[in-house]
Amino acid sequence: MNNKKTAIVLGASGLVGNELVKTLIQRNHYNKIQLLVRRPIENFESTICEQRTVDFDQLQTYPELFQVTDVFCCLGTTIKKTKSKEAFRKVDYDYPVEAAKLALKGRAEKFLIVSAMGADSESRFFYNRVKGDIEKSLKTLDFPSLHIFRPSLLLGERKEFRFGEKLGAKASGLLNTIMIGPMRPYKAIEAKNVAKAMASVAESDSNGVFTYSSQEIERIANQK
Repeated sequence: MNNKKTAIVLGASGLVGNELVKTLIQRNHYNKIQLLVRRPIENFESTICEQRTVDFDQLQTYPELFQVTDVFCCLGTTIKKTKSKEAFRKVDYDYPVEAAKLALKGRAEKFLIVSAMGADSESRFFYNRVKGDIEKSLKTLDFPSLHIFRPSLLLGERKEFRFGEKLGAKASGLLNTIMIGPMRPYKAIEAKNVAKAMASVAESDSNGVFTYSSQEIERIANQK
């Protein structure tokens, strides 16, 4: 392990973020990982991870936390949870953009973010439009290495219950068996596989902007 490698994870308590932290610890690529959280994650212990409780509305007041090698952004919410489109956009757009700007100032080498299949700044669907907006904005920042992951419906055990996603996950479990040919890109994907792909990509030396479809994420996660 290169003992100079450091990272931060935003959204460590979420579905992908939680799996990502476990994967990063297991792979032992980083000497230190800081988890930026709104509230401490309970029953969590690690010799290389440190939880930092922050006010995401005031990220600019924590510039020292972004002086790391790599930044993993797994922030994401729902309008049902935030109660408004404005609050949703703050979590899924404003926070990642501010984090990316701080990371650039801190000379971070890589920025890796979970977006979504269908991300499109011109979409008529608000969710897809916000995801497209964040991708577009990140690309203008000229990061040395920017990696955008676009998974389809995520499978895994969430800490909070999301009825619509629960139904979708059950349906996807049945549909995945027949998702072949042109339907294959829409297969649901395990959150742990998204985490594996992110961790694997972070260990590469490639520079530039890279966007990974759900199929590509699955392929990277399953590589030996």
